[in-house]
Amino acid sequence: MEAKLVMVALFVSLGCASGFAEAKGCLKGAAVGGVAGHVAGHHGAVGAAAGCAIGHHRANKKAKAAAAQSTPVTPANSTGATR
Repeated sequence: MEAKLVMVALFVSLGCASGFAEAKGCLKGAAVGGVAGHVAGHHGAVGAAAGCAIGHHRANKKAKAAAAQSTPVTPANSTGATR
C-alpha cells in the first residue's frame, strides 16, 4: 500500500512541476489510460501516466503538423510570374 502511495505522490508532484501550460493532450490521455489500465489489471495510475505521455506526444505532433501546413509564402517564391 505504501508503494502505491509513493507512486501517486511522485506522479502528482511531477505533474505539478511541469506546469499547466504544457498539459495539452495530457488530461484526455490520462483519463483514457487510467480507465484502460484499471480494466487491464487494476493499474490505473500506470495507465494514466502512460496515457498522459502519449496524449502529450500526439498533441505536439498535431501542433507541429498544423504549423508546417500554415507556413507563410516566402518573398523568393512569390514573384507572381507564371511559367
